[in-house]
Amino acid sequence: MNSRSDTSPRRVALITGASGGIGAVVAVRLASDGFAIAAAYSGRPDRAAAVAEQIKAAGGRAIAVAADVADPRAAAALFESAGTSLGPITVVVHCAGIMPLTRIADGELDIFDNVIAVNLRGTYVILSEAARRLANGGRIIAFSSSVLAKSFPGYGPYIASKAGTEGLVKVLANELRGRNICVNAVAPGPVATPLFLTGKTDVEISQLAKMAPLERLGEPEDIAGTVAFLAGPGGAWINGQVLRADGGFA
Repeated sequence: MNSRSDTSPRRVALITGASGGIGAVVAVRLASDGFAIAAAYSGRPDRAAAVAEQIKAAGGRAIAVAADVADPRAAAALFESAGTSLGPITVVVHCAGIMPLTRIADGELDIFDNVIAVNLRGTYVILSEAARRLANGGRIIAFSSSVLAKSFPGYGPYIASKAGTEGLVKVLANELRGRNICVNAVAPGPVATPLFLTGKTDVEISQLAKMAPLERLGEPEDIAGTVAFLAGPGGAWINGQVLRADGGFA
């Protein structure tokens, strides 16, 4: 991990959903790129703490902070805590999300409402805080999904939430005109994480893996590399876009 002197400009990344899956790997990757990391989580505090400890053991700076992303007061407290502990936030990566499956005809409104609350309302809340707090030149990266292009049965609530996320990203990029803040989304295809694997048979997983021309599931490191590009110097001219990091799945 790259070390940074106390006189170097500090880059601070706040990452939601950092207690596991893609979010945890993104946190470690950005730390290796020189960012101090605020690893936000809503559950599994032990795993979030382990991510922070891994970063610190490698010479980086990190804290783990609990927050319900759909609660505006909790989100505000998250940004305050990260800023106080690590310094002004320069990058926000919103990874937090859930993916319970249900068919539209089943009318499971409790599932629909929960997915929309976490995935779409949560995105709105985090993007709103980021828009108010980031200095000029910052980066905001939300997470969508390449499953939007497939319209698989059972994914209705999830796809609705991610379609909304893509819309919010494009609007916010326009609203932040003049501040040199890039707002983008990353849309992974099937990635080998518990969020994707849970509830699927081995046959289903194999079939989905073969849908992309590269004929494999993505790994969290594949997605972390995409986020690192958007957060780094190479992403300075990418704005209002959805990068489909999916091996050709969509």
